[in-house]
Amino acid sequence: MSDIQINAAFDSGNIEVLGIDGPAARLAIRKDHQSDFYQWFHFRVSGAAGRELTLRITGLDASAYPGGWIGYNAAVSEDREYWGRAPASFAKGEDGGTLTIRYTPASDIAWFAYFAPYSMERHHDLVSEAAACEGVSHRPLGLSLDGQPIDCLEVGEGDKQVWLYARQHPGESMAEWWMEGALEVLTDPADPVARVLRQKCRLHLVPNCNPDGSRRGHLRTNACGANLNREWDAPTAERSPEVLAIRAAMDETGVDFAIDVHGDEAIAANFLAGFEGIPSWSQELQDKYARFRRILARRSPDFQTAKGYAVAASGKANMTMSTNQLAERFGACSMTLEMPFKDNADLPDPEQGWSPERCKLLARDCLASLVEWLEG
Repeated sequence: MSDIQINAAFDSGNIEVLGIDGPAARLAIRKDHQSDFYQWFHFRVSGAAGRELTLRITGLDASAYPGGWIGYNAAVSEDREYWGRAPASFAKGEDGGTLTIRYTPASDIAWFAYFAPYSMERHHDLVSEAAACEGVSHRPLGLSLDGQPIDCLEVGEGDKQVWLYARQHPGESMAEWWMEGALEVLTDPADPVARVLRQKCRLHLVPNCNPDGSRRGHLRTNACGANLNREWDAPTAERSPEVLAIRAAMDETGVDFAIDVHGDEAIAANFLAGFEGIPSWSQELQDKYARFRRILARRSPDFQTAKGYAVAASGKANMTMSTNQLAERFGACSMTLEMPFKDNADLPDPEQGWSPERCKLLARDCLASLVEWLEG
């Protein structure tokens, strides 16, 4: 029986082939450059039609979030458009912790990823298509360490300064699917949500804060191994020019409302994290955040408030994180939106789990919630 072939030499690809035996393979995930983070994988298998693949990804007990493998099924596609789920099981301690993926493709090539990828080519399509829409302007805020532009799209004529930004952690590709959904809403001249927001707000959207990590197949860091969401207190041109450029642009406009879009490896739910614990915390600002949370929970069946992160104690906020920094720096109602790599356990979809399509729908619910929030 001939061996399958496995390759990850492409945009956002990440896997190391340790051995192949017919339709079975032993694999490992490459660490982020100059970092110990690893969890993102993305590779293709060829010579696979009609064969039951057994793909064992090893060494995962030392990955960034080992708890993320429990109850996780891998994203899989045979056309790179529709992403379903391939059944997987995790064995802690087996070969350093092993995720075993089993799947029988109908076609000769199958693509596997930690979550449905969002390529840099698709990013450039998104930016160019949005920039061509009436009322939308584009500006590069700066360059990444690898020389890629930090794209920002701006729309609206209102006074409220709204910043939406995603993929500080590049392996959290669901964040840019969310941004695609948001831009589809905001560039539709007939959409009533967009019409209200364009009237009341000036919206600034950064679809990908970390293009270098995205292209390199990183989970969490940029080209030099910096975790961008731990750089907001004192970003530098040498280590985190991406954050330096975005924060400088925010300083120019001010920030009234902000969402930093992410994905969570372990928690099978959509949830928000706020800015509790910042030095200038006030009940008034907290009430604004809490009200947005309530509105979104009422509007979206895919959003909930029971599961999430522990709240920081008074004065104990991590000021290197963007949500805390923006709340402190601007008095902004800022928040981090987390989406699952697995599924929404309260409303599961066995075929796709949490998916690009649901990311985009949640984006619309978030924008509709912002309309209601502004009315208050």
